[in-house]
Amino acid sequence: MKEQILLLVELQNIDLEIEKFMLRKVDLPKKIIRLDEKLKAVEVELAESGQRLDKLKADHKAKETALKNGIENSKKAKSRLLEVKTNKEYEATLKEIDAINEKSSGIEDEIIHILEEIDRVSEDLKVKESETTSYHSKCENEKGKLEKELSSIGSALDDVLQKRNKIRSGIKAKFLKKFDIIRDRKNGRAVVPARKEICYGCHMNIPPQMYNELQKNERLILCPHCERIIYWEDRDNDA
Repeated sequence: MKEQILLLVELQNIDLEIEKFMLRKVDLPKKIIRLDEKLKAVEVELAESGQRLDKLKADHKAKETALKNGIENSKKAKSRLLEVKTNKEYEATLKEIDAINEKSSGIEDEIIHILEEIDRVSEDLKVKESETTSYHSKCENEKGKLEKELSSIGSALDDVLQKRNKIRSGIKAKFLKKFDIIRDRKNGRAVVPARKEICYGCHMNIPPQMYNELQKNERLILCPHCERIIYWEDRDNDA
């Protein structure tokens, strides 16, 4: 009987190991996807910074062109001063020149602001490029480890399943049936240890007489509270 109990304990441990493998098979692909999503987000942020810099440079070029045109228009207006014949035309031309110069002055301020922004965005882009390169390397390294673990789970799981079948073949049918029924009812945990008159499945006290009988390993005993299969775990200082 003791041998059957030990086989049930081993079967329980094997089932828990299989459960861990199955959880990892589900969890690992999710982790890989999350890494890809984080990397994509970082790359999108880098691309947006690059686009921002390109736009600023385009704006700077457009402002420089506008300023150049303003300067040319101002020169042309000044040259017309020599040709005007009346005070009214002279004053109108002066106002035109003032308007052109005022507009050019505003464009110059905008250019200064754009150049400052270009410097800031350029520095930020350099930092992000460095961070993205580092993060990309880190992600690829982590993905490699996860993918390697995922690919190894298949063969490891096959080995454990073979071991499980071998153990089940050594257990009597009536015990195996009880084990399967309890496992299904108790979320995969059918067999639990008992120490110092306590069931470690529900942490309730086991009656002294039952606990004494449990230590003899003469029959299969269920916890009177959680109805799991219990076995005496021999440890020092046990009561």
